[in-house]
Amino acid sequence: MPNIRPCLWFDNEGEEAARFYVSLFKNSRIIDVTHYGEAARPGEPDKVLTVLFELDGREILILNGGPDYKLNEAFSLQIDCETQAEVDTYWSALSDGGAEGPCGWVKDRWGVSWQVVPTALPKLLSDPDPARAGRAMTAMLQMGKLDIEALQKAADG
Repeated sequence: MPNIRPCLWFDNEGEEAARFYVSLFKNSRIIDVTHYGEAARPGEPDKVLTVLFELDGREILILNGGPDYKLNEAFSLQIDCETQAEVDTYWSALSDGGAEGPCGWVKDRWGVSWQVVPTALPKLLSDPDPARAGRAMTAMLQMGKLDIEALQKAADG
């Protein structure tokens, strides 16, 4: 079976981003760093080309490909959080130097979009009582960082 992994295109700062990500998530590590070499980048043989790393056991590749392409919200990484403390930790770390968005979305300082989602949210949104699910959805749409207690209270009416 082939190995499938996302590849994120960065300008030049991929190694810095990867090192930050592995410091933030448990069970994470840098696997390999490759460099361009003199033939590809005359005068810059030590410039980082790729960084292969694991986030909680899932491989991700970063390519320092230059300014031709920019990351955007069309691709994001989702973090399922069991507790509000986890939501708060990831939200704070990822938004530092980045941008907070609506409904649990945050963009980090490198432009990678993340969804910081409490595991309670999908349960609330799929509640068999449509009114309860609707109240949870309405509350979520008014939030930036998601608040588990506020979502629960909204669902409960």
